[in-house]
Amino acid sequence: MYKIERFVEDCRAAWRQDGSHVPVAELTRKLMRDPSGLVNQIGTPDRAGLTPLYHSPDLTILNVVWKPHMMVQPHNHEMWAVIGIYGGRKDNIFWRRIADDPNGHIEAAGAKALTSGDVAPLGKDIIHSVSNPIDRLSGAIHIYGGDFFEAERSEWDAENLTERPIDMARVKAQFSD
Repeated sequence: MYKIERFVEDCRAAWRQDGSHVPVAELTRKLMRDPSGLVNQIGTPDRAGLTPLYHSPDLTILNVVWKPHMMVQPHNHEMWAVIGIYGGRKDNIFWRRIADDPNGHIEAAGAKALTSGDVAPLGKDIIHSVSNPIDRLSGAIHIYGGDFFEAERSEWDAENLTERPIDMARVKAQFSD
């Protein structure tokens, strides 16, 4: 069984050596080979939350637990990310900017459902919205190539799809009970 503490150290070493998401994605695939073993290490989620496992200006590793039927509006990260699902499901809609739109409007460009054991690398320019479509909590390990909490990022109004600076306090509040 791949221990979560070792995973964090391996991600830090891989980031220092390579700086890209590629080796981190491979490490995450190794961790997600045994989702139930990971749950045994970190505990069965009992409430939503964003729990840092490691946080620095260059790398953030989070245990993210989504409420049933929770939705997060379109947003970007301005850094690469790797998402590994250890329980439940997360549905992503991927968006692209509409060329030359003065208000930063976006349009849907694709979708992907992730279930337990799945790993998805996301490039630094990806815009996505996320939902947990099921009746129970969904859990994932998220790794970001930067400071997830302090980076200047954007979100898009869910109704009009217009761009604005992300409100991290509102994002954190969505993950609290």
